[in-house]
Amino acid sequence: MRFTRQLVMLAVAASAATAAAPLSAQAPTTGFRAEFLSQWKSVGDKYEQLATATPWEKYSWRPAAGVRSVCEVFLHIAGDNYYMAGEMGAKIPAGIDLKTIEKCPDSKEKVLATMKGGFKFYADAVTAMKDADADQPMKVFGMSFTKRGYQMFVMEHAGEHLGQSIAYARSNGIVPPWSK
Repeated sequence: MRFTRQLVMLAVAASAATAAAPLSAQAPTTGFRAEFLSQWKSVGDKYEQLATATPWEKYSWRPAAGVRSVCEVFLHIAGDNYYMAGEMGAKIPAGIDLKTIEKCPDSKEKVLATMKGGFKFYADAVTAMKDADADQPMKVFGMSFTKRGYQMFVMEHAGEHLGQSIAYARSNGIVPPWSK
């Protein structure tokens, strides 16, 4: 029964992430969006590899009181990927609650599904964007960006928390798989 419930929850998370992208959007092959998406895939793959390599028992580890745990960092990046795509006009799926997304669920598989869904959702938002909108202004967190500049901001945020996750992993004797 529990296994079936987990499979259903994973399927719902996967379908929510996939349903968010317009069916007509094709991934660009040139231009700044193509370059961004290539790097975005690389960063997302590293998160996935690190989350997979980290034993579930270590997901509750935190370096100090009041600091996000391993699990909470992985879910934070997922939540921010949904939120930041929303700032570009993507409709956040009904099953994603940004107020509770950092609450660690009862399995590593659920964390991975949520994290992968967030990376895909953001990639879909960039795919749906037009190259011609690169210089369109936007304001997020009280800061002014162009849509192109916002992509650099989002990538920097993902890199910041990837570095945090690497430090957490190494503190727990886990070597990031891509650096072995």
